Amino acid sequence: MNERATAWTTPADLRAQLLRLWERGELLAWLFDAQGLFPLRLTLRAPTSSELSTRFDDVRAWAQQLKEGEGAGFRLVRREVRHRVIGQNSLPGEAWVDTLADALRLAGKVREAKTFQTLLDDTRTREPALLPWLRRQPQRALALAGQWSRLLDVVAWLRAHPRPGCYLRQVDLPGIDSKFIEGQRAVLAELLDLALPPATIDSGASGQAAFARRYGFRDKPLRVRLRFLDHRLALWKTGVDPEFDPDFTVLQAAFSQLSPTPRRVFITENEVNFLAFPPVEGSLLIFGAGYGFDALAQATWLADCGLHYWGDIDTHGFAILDQLRAHFPHARSCLMDRDTLLAHRALWTEEPQPTQRDLPRLNADEQRLYDDLRWRRLDGLAPRLEQERVGFRCVEDAVAAIVRGTA
Repeated sequence: MNERATAWTTPADLRAQLLRLWERGELLAWLFDAQGLFPLRLTLRAPTSSELSTRFDDVRAWAQQLKEGEGAGFRLVRREVRHRVIGQNSLPGEAWVDTLADALRLAGKVREAKTFQTLLDDTRTREPALLPWLRRQPQRALALAGQWSRLLDVVAWLRAHPRPGCYLRQVDLPGIDSKFIEGQRAVLAELLDLALPPATIDSGASGQAAFARRYGFRDKPLRVRLRFLDHRLALWKTGVDPEFDPDFTVLQAAFSQLSPTPRRVFITENEVNFLAFPPVEGSLLIFGAGYGFDALAQATWLADCGLHYWGDIDTHGFAILDQLRAHFPHARSCLMDRDTLLAHRALWTEEPQPTQRDLPRLNADEQRLYDDLRWRRLDGLAPRLEQERVGFRCVEDAVAAIVRGTA
């Protein structure tokens, strides 16, 4: 058949129409109820009247091709054509799929549909509350076929043990460990929200990070690593000179109740800087953890002391500062200014993946420097000055200025 005839519907085109329905999840959704949908008429583009006379051989080849493919799952309805040149002929006029089984056969998805039917039957028996999810997300369920039975096991376990108050590690189910539950938190959250009574769900906890709290598991306690820069503030005695043993890690709850509270708190993101930070009267140093300040959020006393954040001079350093200010608006940056950056030009590296999102909590000077970094205005680069590359004398001078109240 001539290539120009490709506008006419072929058996491959009919299959493609079913595949589009498959990709949208409609064929699988029809396993719930296909009543009234069949027979299903497919789109059939046929030759025009002028093409019948000018390309009759192509038309005959096209009709024969459709006839040979008719057993693949579609049925043709022919129309009688009377033409002044070629006379009377019977040509394909409509294409129909009579049953869901025919549709699956034409799409080449019989095996996958059988797998989904097994999931559907299992869910109807074990957790019927999840049927609406299967109907909305059939393709996603099919992708989870290998894990579906275990997902139902977890849902059933939580229905029997609402808000269990244990760690995920303590869920004792055959073939299921905490890594499986943690790896499937996103889909489990959707399923559990359907299957569990609303009173057993903490609606204020959302997102994968809050999975444990949302469904009543014990969460890994948040910890704060700190140094007392003034050994007179140290609350815990180790029997060793605090000058050589200043490093403590405490639970969030203990940190939130710290007393007496320091006048100043510094936060640094680099461990060597954390260990080498100079002594400062009346001050405490926290080892940061990049994005996320949940461990500090309950320490309301931080709002009443000077809070100084020292991160890398790059776009992500400023993004972390912006996030800290969401909890503590009074936080000030330290050694994250243009003068420090330009004074260490020889130590710049290129930031591999700069962020370009807006940071609404930066002050005017920080915003100008951040804009220069994210829009590559400094020699066409996205420079990065890591905090451990800043000269130690600069660190001592900056801290002294903060203590004097001049910075």
